[in-house]
Formats: sequence, structure tokens, C-alpha cells
Amino acid sequence: MTRLIVAAGGGGDAVAAAMLHAALYGDEDQAVILTYAWDRLLIDPLPGPRGADSFTGLEPVTQSVWSVPAEAQPIAPAGSALPRLASELPHTLALLDPHQGAEGITRQLEELVSHLAPASIDLLDVGGDILAQGDEPTLKSPLADALTLAACCQVNAPIRLLVAGPGLDGEISPDDLRPLFGTPVHTFTAEDVETIGSILEWHPSEATAMLAATARGARGICEVRDAGLPVPLTDEGPAVHEVDLDDAVSRNSLARAIMTTATLDEAEAHSREICGFSEIDYERNKAAWLKDQPPVPLTPEDVLSQLDRFQADARARGITHTTFRHLTEALNLNGSQRDELRRLLIHSRPDQYDAPLWNIGA
Repeated sequence: MTRLIVAAGGGGDAVAAAMLHAALYGDEDQAVILTYAWDRLLIDPLPGPRGADSFTGLEPVTQSVWSVPAEAQPIAPAGSALPRLASELPHTLALLDPHQGAEGITRQLEELVSHLAPASIDLLDVGGDILAQGDEPTLKSPLADALTLAACCQVNAPIRLLVAGPGLDGEISPDDLRPLFGTPVHTFTAEDVETIGSILEWHPSEATAMLAATARGARGICEVRDAGLPVPLTDEGPAVHEVDLDDAVSRNSLARAIMTTATLDEAEAHSREICGFSEIDYERNKAAWLKDQPPVPLTPEDVLSQLDRFQADARARGITHTTFRHLTEALNLNGSQRDELRRLLIHSRPDQYDAPLWNIGA
């Protein structure tokens, strides 16, 4: 029996999809996880999502759907977390390609549904920005979720929309999301996290890291992203809720606008018009800026001294936790140094490692 899970925003949503599958369906079924190769400059130095032509070693599933096996490789200079993810998960990772707009994603979904005849189809979003109206001042990355939502609502098959970790993406307040939730589906536990625990040791997703941390009992306020957004870690954090798909589409003005788009450029243009920005433009600008930054040597003494100053300031702001992505940016290091920084800090101050987050201490 096959389950199909669509990772709404790619990245950490695919990791959370594996945890969701284990929690809801156990080991008796296999999953096909349809996800973007869109690493937000964390692993891939190129802005925007990658398509099938950015990889070698993909395997055909249907006419327009390719799976990403462990042996696949992104073509330099592109990067992708998917091959490594495929090597560590028991599921099939299928590449969600938005370059033909919502129409292309709809076609991919229809082909998969016909080919797999899945026992269930879940559309999973960690955080809940898939429910954005489009004008929220805290909204950062609406396009990926809007594309998958626009496609899913056009497929002639029952699709269940699930939101895990309400508010953990730092984009939509849990207070705004709560009235939209239907019956709770599951609350993740520390035992559920064990299925993806080793992946979170290297995967850069912040929202899924906080989802796992709250499932393990972390509470407080976590500072994330390059902008240092404060995200509450509460008892709501590990919860998974179902949301009516039609209600979500009615609320998401970007998803409604891009339903008939046939290119990613068209979808971007709608995002600029409705939301006032395109997240890929932000990535383009940041990638150009990063290209001009000289490498900063990671000297343990300097890093630990900077860390002490950062933690003192963060505690004054009421922050209790942060992510290694945010720490890398806050300490003015390059994204490629995140793993090295993580190893240094865990080795130097193991008591502060509140896996997979960093506890800034009392």
C-alpha cells in the first residue's frame, strides 16, 4: 500500500512528512514524498528551486515525475539536500518541479495519483504559512506553498491538508491559524522524532527542527532566520491539525491567482503583485551579496567569544533557544560553515545542545 505525501514548501516539510508517515501509518505502508528541491541558499548557492534538468541520476516515475535516489547528484554549481535525504529515508522522494507553474504541478499530481493509486494523499505544511492571505507583514515565503495548494485543489482526488507546528515558521501567528483548524490529527512525541533524529543533525530546516524540539519538550522562544525572528516554543508546537482544503484556497489569494500559471515566472509576477514581493527575488539579491563576501576563518576562540556576546544580548531579549542556521548568520559566518560551527559548539559546550536546537543558557 502506498501513501502520497506532498511536502507543501519543500525543505523541512519533506523531513516532517517522513515523521508524519511513521506516526500515522507505521511501517506497513511505503510513502512517496513529493517535494521541491528548494534549499533557500542553505545548501544550494543558486536562488530558487531546481528542476529535473539540474540533476543527474534521476529515475522516471511517470512522464513528468522523476524520483531522486541516493545516487542522484545536483549539477554544479547547484546543490540539493534530496540525495542525502533519500539515502536516509525508507521512502521514495519525487521531485516537485514548479517551472511549469501550477499547471505543471497539477499534471505531476494527476500522473502520480493515476500511477500509484495511493491509499491516501496528504498535503503537509509545517508552520501554517500555506494559510496566509498574502498581506501579512511577517510573510516571507508564500510562493512555494501557494503553488502546491493551487495544484492540489485542482486534482480529482481526496487530498487532506495538514498543518504541523502552527506558527513555527515565524510567518503566521498561531492566534490567526487556530480558528481555521479542524479536529486535531496527532501530537508528535519524542518517540516520533526518533524516526528523523539523525537527519536533523545535518538538515538545515529551522521549522522542522523546532517541531522536533517541541515534541521533545523544549519550551521558550527561539530566534530564527537571518532576520532573527522570535518564535514561541509552546505546547501547541508538536500538534498536527487538519484544515479544510477549500477554506485554505478561499483564504490564500496568491493560490487562487496562480492556478492557471504555466511558468514559474508567471507565478512570481502574481506574488509581487499580491504579496508585494517574490521570495526568489530575495534569494537572488542575497545570493549576489553572499558572492561578494570574503570567507571568514572560523577560529574557535573568536567564535566562542562572539557567542558569549550574542547569548548575553539574546537573553536580554528574552530568547531561550536558537538554530544553527541563525547562529551562523549572527556570528557573520558563511552558510557553508554551519556544520563546522555546530560541531565546535557541541564539542565545546555539550550541555547547551538541546537537540536539534541550541539552548542559549540561563
